[in-house]
Order: sequence, then C-alpha cells, then structure tokens
Amino acid sequence: MTLLSAYVSQIQHLKKSAKFASQSEEKTQAVSFPGYTLITTPSGEDNSKNSVFYSKMQDYQKELLQLPIGSDLMIPVPHHSFHLTIADLIWDSAYRDAKASNPDFETQLQSCFQDIFQQYQKGAVPKNSPKWQMLGLMLMPRAIAVCLIPSSQESYEQIINLRRAVYQNPKLMALGIEQQYNFTAHITLGYFKEIPADLNRVNFATMLSELNQKWVENLPTLTVHRAELRKFDDMTQYYREPESPVLIFDN
Repeated sequence: MTLLSAYVSQIQHLKKSAKFASQSEEKTQAVSFPGYTLITTPSGEDNSKNSVFYSKMQDYQKELLQLPIGSDLMIPVPHHSFHLTIADLIWDSAYRDAKASNPDFETQLQSCFQDIFQQYQKGAVPKNSPKWQMLGLMLMPRAIAVCLIPSSQESYEQIINLRRAVYQNPKLMALGIEQQYNFTAHITLGYFKEIPADLNRVNFATMLSELNQKWVENLPTLTVHRAELRKFDDMTQYYREPESPVLIFDN
C-alpha cells in the first residue's frame, strides 16, 4: 500500500468525498453523517504518551497540504479528531433506520459493549497496550491516510481478537451491526475534494512516494491504551457519552 506502484494504481480511482460539501471556492463543511464507531481516544483528548505520535501526524498532514497540489485536492481532518478506528459499527442511513425502528437502540448498544469489554478482559489476553507503528501514506478512493503495522504479533492479536468479539456478538448482530470491512489500520489525514480532470496523477503519486522516503527514518508509534465506543454526527468530531463503556488495555 505504501509503494509507488500502489499509488499509481490507486490514484486512477480517486473520487470526491461525499462527507463534505463546498460552501464556496475556499470553504467546505462536513455534512451530516451520524453513527457509532469503536476507536482509540481522539488526539485532542489523548493525555497519554501519544503526544509525539499525534504531533508527527500534524507535521505530515501539513507537508501533504504544502505539496503543489495538496491544498487544492485535500480537505484536512481537524487535528483534534485524529484516531485509529478499531471497528466500524453503524452509520448514515443504517443508523437512522435503526434508531427509527428501535427507540432503545442506543441503550442496547451501550449494554452490548459493556458485555463485550467485560468478556474480553476476562479472556486470556495480554494486558499490555498494543503498539502500532506508522508505515507510510496510503491512498483510498476518497481519502488519504497513514497506515499502521503492529509492532508485535501480540499487538496484532489483541486488536483482531477485540474485533472478533465485536462482530461475533449475537446481541450486536441483532441490532443490525455486522462487519463490512477488513481491518486496515490507518489514521485519516484528509478527504478528497473534486478531482481535477487535468490532475497529473503520476506526478502526484511520485510526490507521495517521495514524502514516504523522507519520513522513513522517523516513523512514530501509537500506543493503544483504550478502545472507546464513540458517537459522531459527521467526520470531524467523535464524542463519548457519559454512559459509554471503555476498554482499558493496560489496567
């Protein structure tokens, strides 16, 4: 995913993100896109040892925007909302339909995760916090991100086992939540605006590859201290409700 050949291939399929709408030539705004997700603590609230990691994410995002085409092509994610998604849950029309058909949906969702976290911590799992290292930039059809790789087999299994506990939970499945994506660990840095018809795609791919080469000597590591059930109204803000359960890895 971080090789030039991957960029050249993926860059042919870039599309404007539907999660943002243009207000003017200079301004875009996040559109309504509500739902729930399981994520690490967003960078704006992370008071652990991840400050160096998130500072690097800000630096890398800034360098992306400073590319000759960067600011014209990308809508930056606010720094305070940088996070690693552990498990996508429910969003947009599926979330709206679930709430409309089940007034107790959110209460039941909270209860499910309380049970999932308790069962997970009772299992024979390591108590150390998983660590995931930045590998480089990755292109998705509607976004650009940095992808992460586990620093150990143990770190990988902790996250995969948690995802399995989520997606195989019968009560959660009964709420209409199912796995729709394989796990590709990443931190989204920005979403794409309208893709210019005359975009020099090969040149842009080369710029991304050169950034990777520049960063390769200084790849930061994210320590996953917590997994949190978070609600969102759009792609810029993820908030914890007072009753939302939290899984703490290193307690």
